Amino acid sequence: MAARKANLRIGAGASYAGDRIEPATLLAEHGKLDYLVYETLAERTIALANTQRMKDPDTGYNELLEERLRAALPHCRRHGTRIVTSMGAANPLAAARKAAQIVHDMGLGPMKIAAVLGDDVLDYCRQHADTLPIMETGLPLSSLQGELVSANAYLGADNIVQALQQGADIVITGRVADCSLFLAPMIHEFGWAGDDWNLLGQGQVCADMVECGANVSGGFFADPGYKEVPDLGSLGYPFLDMAPDGSCVLGKVDGTGGVINRAICTEQMLYEIHDPANYITPDVVVDFTQVRLEEIGPDRVRISGGRGRPRPEQLKVSVGIKEGWIGEAELTYAGLGCVNRARLAEQVVRERLRIGGVQLEELRVDYIGLNSLHGAASLPTPHEPYEVRLRFAGRAKNRRDAAKLAGEVETLVGKGPSMSSLPRTCLREVLAIYSVLIPRSAVEPRIVMEVVA
Repeated sequence: MAARKANLRIGAGASYAGDRIEPATLLAEHGKLDYLVYETLAERTIALANTQRMKDPDTGYNELLEERLRAALPHCRRHGTRIVTSMGAANPLAAARKAAQIVHDMGLGPMKIAAVLGDDVLDYCRQHADTLPIMETGLPLSSLQGELVSANAYLGADNIVQALQQGADIVITGRVADCSLFLAPMIHEFGWAGDDWNLLGQGQVCADMVECGANVSGGFFADPGYKEVPDLGSLGYPFLDMAPDGSCVLGKVDGTGGVINRAICTEQMLYEIHDPANYITPDVVVDFTQVRLEEIGPDRVRISGGRGRPRPEQLKVSVGIKEGWIGEAELTYAGLGCVNRARLAEQVVRERLRIGGVQLEELRVDYIGLNSLHGAASLPTPHEPYEVRLRFAGRAKNRRDAAKLAGEVETLVGKGPSMSSLPRTCLREVLAIYSVLIPRSAVEPRIVMEVVA
């Protein structure tokens, strides 16, 4: 199919639920974008959103949706930029209605806001729990102990494309594969066929570069003295300049902080890739092995050479389940002998947990600054530190035992070795994430359009 546009610029406005707002707004104002994408979901994010929606059916979407839209919409409207976002989380319909209200209140109509529904497959997973193997364990889903609270399939780009074809100015989705949010505008604007696997594979490679947002502008790359990133505080968010053949040039707004180079792009391309010749997405199985990265100017990298094969017949589902409680507590010991006092405090807490009959499935004790990341593999310190942070974390099936751990750490105040800060405690319910595969036929996507005159 002939391309409808000669080029296309897609900006990455967010890469997680709580991402910064100001850089995305600057991108909308000065980036000369055709599309602005806010990708805001992770596996646990949508599970938490589902638990919120269970308490209040009018919630469950990204809590920054209103702030983001109010900041960026005037610029998007002025420049003709369309928005694609997964900020709908567990409730895309409520998010679309909220967006319509914002558009109306700001006097930015007429606009169309599409909600893409259908990723919620909790009922299907409950009904087929005995026959759905868990990808992480191979056991059936029914083997899990606890309350299933969410099951969301990773939808692809096709439903977003339909919404764009229907004239949507804003498309709000639930669980959609991250890169599909970027791939959909390419398919729509360039008229790519749904089975042109090499085009889709190349487009997916470009989308993969920006789905983590400012990571590819230097975020998460900086290592002073080894990998320098200028002006990290005002990091510029990236955009893709797409060509109809699927190649792209990655860049950012001139004058913004950060850097885009071949090394950063290489790191990002390797991120989360298990088999670079067979990277499975809902839209295409991607082959990264022939990708070429070429620096063509300051903060500009050309990306080409991606290929693809037919998409899988199954969709991955992220399942959220309540699995008990975690009690946490931290306190600081400082001065001479601080490590010995911290070790004594650990012994005291362990003994009091035994006396109290506290049942913990797991107890972790960390000395932050000494061994909290690498445990027994940590390098010995030549000198005893002058301060150490002691952290307890205990996992229990019931709330009472998790709370008891936090409580026993608190009792160290006046009943344990001398400390330098009062304990900070936290009690939270465990929301575990597992994965299953379901047939595409089990998903029934639909689009609901909100129109603002």
